[in-house]
Amino acid sequence: MVRILVGTMVEVGTTRLTVAEFAKILANRDRTQAGPTAPARGLFLVQVFYNNA
Repeated sequence: MVRILVGTMVEVGTTRLTVAEFAKILANRDRTQAGPTAPARGLFLVQVFYNNA
C-alpha cells in the first residue's frame, strides 16, 4: 500500500497527475488508476503515531 501511494505521489510531484486527480484516485479506491508501485529499496518506516482517544 505504501509503495503504491509513494509511486502515485511521485506522479504528482513530476506533474503527471494533479493533486485533485490524486485525491480522486484515493476516493475511488481503484488501484488501476494509481501510478506505478515504488521500488521497495530505500523506503523505511521511521515512526508511527497513534491517537490515544
